[in-house]
Amino acid sequence: MKQKRKTSLWTKLYSLALTAFTVFVLLDTFIIPRAYVVESDDSTGSEQSASAAVSTETDGGGTASSVASSVTENTYTDGNISITITEYREYDTSIYVADVTLTSPDYLKTAFADNTYGKNVTEKTSAIAQESGAVLAVNGDFYGAQNRGYVIRNGKIYRDTASGSSQEDLVIYEDGTFEIVTEGSVTAGELLEKGAVQVLSFGPGLVENGEVSVTADEEVDKAKTSNPRTAIGVIDELHYVLVVSDGRTDESTGLSLSQLAEFMQGLGVTTAYNLDGGGSSTMVFNGTVINNPTTDGNTIKERSVSDIVCIAY
Repeated sequence: MKQKRKTSLWTKLYSLALTAFTVFVLLDTFIIPRAYVVESDDSTGSEQSASAAVSTETDGGGTASSVASSVTENTYTDGNISITITEYREYDTSIYVADVTLTSPDYLKTAFADNTYGKNVTEKTSAIAQESGAVLAVNGDFYGAQNRGYVIRNGKIYRDTASGSSQEDLVIYEDGTFEIVTEGSVTAGELLEKGAVQVLSFGPGLVENGEVSVTADEEVDKAKTSNPRTAIGVIDELHYVLVVSDGRTDESTGLSLSQLAEFMQGLGVTTAYNLDGGGSSTMVFNGTVINNPTTDGNTIKERSVSDIVCIAY
């Protein structure tokens, strides 16, 4: 009898320890924030409203100067940045397109939630945009949801562990050009040496050399379904489009990857890339969320994410 009671006690203790460990693993994976690198504030960290009539930029000597801007509900223009927002209705879905022209690739940026590279460090896209002083922002690749995949931001390597030989990344070079590469064919260090400023690891590539590079037959089951989507593309030199679609609601079905690729091609892009979608898909313009982000299709609200792609000084 004593032996049975002893065995039962050890069984209960083992079960308790296993449950505690499982809970810790889940918390560590999805909830507990871990800051690996906290970036120092710079001129893009101003919390001034992006819709102000005067934007601030920094000249080559690091001196702030004022740039007069013209702002309407769907346009922003100053001497360096021109943005026009257009809403399309295709595939029974509302699609928001930001057409962006820049005088310098320096204004195409990325930013981390809480200005921190880490695990489970997240903020809403609108909050990161405000902290970055962004005129325009969309959610990025949600690097924090993965333990692998190259992370290069603003010319610095944060993670150089490859996801696999088939993972497609978007490389944005210092001259503003785009290239889609597979992680198995090149290292993060080699990309940095080639002049990579940003490397986004989500994918897949949607358009390459003006041609759709993803088909319905090539998509995984999840990607074949209609969902909210976020994408970025380049049309020509320093001319970009950032695209977000609604989805999962009665008003907007959402897009498959092949539909998104065809839509991007129709905008005239030479290269286009799929970013994190679903409940993450959010576009913020002049401090206002202009799409209808949703995770469950019932509640319209932003999901907190780990990073953004933005247009900012």
